Amino acid sequence: MSIRLLLVDDHPLFLDGLARTLQTVRDFTIVGRACSGESAVALWGETEPHLALVDLIMPGIDGIETVRRIRERHDDARLMMLTSSEEHDAVVAALDAGAVGYVSKAARYGELIGAVREAHAGGRPLGESIARKLAARDRSHSLTAREMEVLRHLRDGLTLEEIGQRLGITFRTARAHAAALKEKLDAANTAQVVARGFERGLLPLRVTAAGG
Repeated sequence: MSIRLLLVDDHPLFLDGLARTLQTVRDFTIVGRACSGESAVALWGETEPHLALVDLIMPGIDGIETVRRIRERHDDARLMMLTSSEEHDAVVAALDAGAVGYVSKAARYGELIGAVREAHAGGRPLGESIARKLAARDRSHSLTAREMEVLRHLRDGLTLEEIGQRLGITFRTARAHAAALKEKLDAANTAQVVARGFERGLLPLRVTAAGG
């Protein structure tokens, strides 16, 4: 059975290239193209696709709102985000709105084709790079209270010996906590551990009062 696809993106050149790429797949059929979210909402009812590939950032209503509106009208609709944004909040918002998957425009040909097939079959595909980022964020949010203490002391420039003394633990234990932080934050050294802590909101930015 042919998989009927609706393509939604406000860049005509990308839309044309995507259509040409997907049309080379024997069981894919492009039933419509939309350059805006509003057009996509209207076209869904007219073309009755099995799956829509939707960009995130578009003029008018964005991809997330497009997904939400189509799902409100057609509760069995399946829509997958195909976008350049890999921000964690965007991924979560899209999935919460009803998207069945989220894939980067930088995905390889085989990854994209596989994601389309998976989404059509009832799966929830995530692009490889996006899945890695979500997993890394999940690991960072699983830090223990002690690891958070060690992270804050590393931010303050303390050595592992000083951290052990400050927390009343042995040097070996402090080193073990530091090693766990490197693994969970995907960092190669202490400087990267601290940098990842700021990037992921685990460490608040310090604000110095004017004239202080």
